[in-house]
Amino acid sequence: MLNLKGTGVALVTPMNSDYSIDFQGLENLINHVSEAGADYLVVLGTTGESATLTKEEKKEVLKASIRYNSGKLPIVYGLGGNNTNAVLEEIKTTDFSGIDAILSVCPYYNKPSQAGIIAHYKMIADNSPVPVILYNVPGRTVTNMSADTTLTLAKHPNIIAMKEASGNLEQCMNIAAGMPEDFLLISGDDMLTTAMKAIGASGVISVLANAYPKLFKSICDDDINVSKNAVFKLLQLNPLMYEESNPVGLKYLLKLLGICDDHVRMPLVEASESLKARIEALKL
Repeated sequence: MLNLKGTGVALVTPMNSDYSIDFQGLENLINHVSEAGADYLVVLGTTGESATLTKEEKKEVLKASIRYNSGKLPIVYGLGGNNTNAVLEEIKTTDFSGIDAILSVCPYYNKPSQAGIIAHYKMIADNSPVPVILYNVPGRTVTNMSADTTLTLAKHPNIIAMKEASGNLEQCMNIAAGMPEDFLLISGDDMLTTAMKAIGASGVISVLANAYPKLFKSICDDDINVSKNAVFKLLQLNPLMYEESNPVGLKYLLKLLGICDDHVRMPLVEASESLKARIEALKL
């Protein structure tokens, strides 16, 4: 059975100075997180700048990630959107060899009702050859998936988990209280991982685990006191990862750690000098 408990890393997509894919940087990154004990890899989520990669580039990044995955960690692939028919077409044309599950974001921009969200995900789950992880991130999509919506979808046999990034702990508690025994609640907010663990979450799909996978192993796997103290180490650094939008700050941090360069694609631009200085001062 697929085990997606613990630390999932929402991988960045390293880029060269000409904004082409830096495959050596990607290999460095996968080796870095794998050797530190990451439990699974998330390829081409939001942190991977999937919105500005072409279809061909996405295929190349996925194939390379599978090839570099020498530790044979489970691979979750970002496959979602706000056009249900287009998502279904992408499912039809994707080679799922080496993909263990998909992470599918709540439809953004068109602001569907809760009934529309349920219909969208049921269509995806009915057609996906691998299990589906829901992804609620209203800070990006505008629309929040309610706890009732999540619990309704959790009954679908091909929907196995929810990555919850609403920041609403009461909503997360309602999901945890009502979800099936084999359904996974996954933190989508690095700083709330310990709190969500305390209410029944199984782990995190993390941004900062790109840089600090060992620390996130402690956050996910150790007892609550050790876990919270590990989170506290990141309290000042974490907001800088989002100040100029994810993954701008993270890529600069990875550059400082010697893992990959910090190039991002427009409309994102590289970190300002002010942000760089503060990240450098706070890096662990």
